[in-house]
Amino acid sequence: MSNYIEFDDRAAFHPGYYIKEIVDESGLTQEDFARRLGTTPKNLSVLLSGKQSLSIDIAGKLARMLGTTITYWLNLQQTYDIKQAEFLSLKELEREKDAFKLIDYKYFREHFNLPDLPRNIAGQIKSLRDFLLISSLSVLEERDLAISFRSYSDALGRSNIVNANAMVQVAINMALKIDAPRFNRKKFDQAVAFALTQTKNHSGFLPIVQEAFREAGVILIVLPNLKNSGINGATKKLGQKVLLMLNDRRHYADTFWFTLFHEIGHILHGDFGITLDGEAEDYADRYAREALIPQDKYEAFTAQHKTFDEAIIRDFADSIDQDPGIVFGRLQKDGKIPYTQTDMSKRLRTTYTVRFS
Repeated sequence: MSNYIEFDDRAAFHPGYYIKEIVDESGLTQEDFARRLGTTPKNLSVLLSGKQSLSIDIAGKLARMLGTTITYWLNLQQTYDIKQAEFLSLKELEREKDAFKLIDYKYFREHFNLPDLPRNIAGQIKSLRDFLLISSLSVLEERDLAISFRSYSDALGRSNIVNANAMVQVAINMALKIDAPRFNRKKFDQAVAFALTQTKNHSGFLPIVQEAFREAGVILIVLPNLKNSGINGATKKLGQKVLLMLNDRRHYADTFWFTLFHEIGHILHGDFGITLDGEAEDYADRYAREALIPQDKYEAFTAQHKTFDEAIIRDFADSIDQDPGIVFGRLQKDGKIPYTQTDMSKRLRTTYTVRFS
């Protein structure tokens, strides 16, 4: 380690740099100078090389030996420390720029009122860093920043990691501001049962489901999709409460409710993490399928019919008190209705425009 550092044609000098000049000009060996100073030659050598900060004790001894002040020497150390911190911050900014290139700043400007700051990359980075409450955008590249990715592969790209982590940080920060009791499994089971009664309440379900979950200690946050996040949902313990985050890109009622209950399945299973698009977790999928459409009733229904028209689907949906789009989506998923049935899809599948909250 040198007793000075350089960055972009700027330099910062450790107190050891100046002390070495004094030793050299004194005509004394380092060993003799150390003995006069009242320290060991080893300690002096470490200080001169910049490997150790100047202590208050040595600053006092230098002041008495050389007729200077303690403040003079401590100011040299403070100036060096500040410059070193500035250089490290500038180096970190270069790393942040690499991460920032992967993020759509417009998303945060439009949805969270971050300042426009055109052509001011450093300003945009600072605004985003401050909003996310992180020390550097580079931490978003950590795979396990807040919670682990479920079933991720080694091929998971940097862009997915950065943007998924950014979404989760937004959700965490929002959830921390919401007052909720500690997680109560019994109350959450009741809240989940209540949510199942709301699948046909297309315009007003979200706030009342959120409130029912909140009373059980689960904070349901729905965020607008951040490009390249590849995220469906996430769950995380926040102290004694639980975060359940959903991406709002599941615009159809059936896919939205399935994703919600998939994440509910994770909570009930005690599994917390980030679910990526295309990831299949059998137990959570199975829970969502059977919660929305009881398996015994579904098997009886599909055994009874060879073809499925709109009237048949609506009748069955009414019998289980669920949105017909959920039944239609399940039949398509199971290959019993071709995806080419676009006309029926338009009539049965409700499109949600969920306002994030």
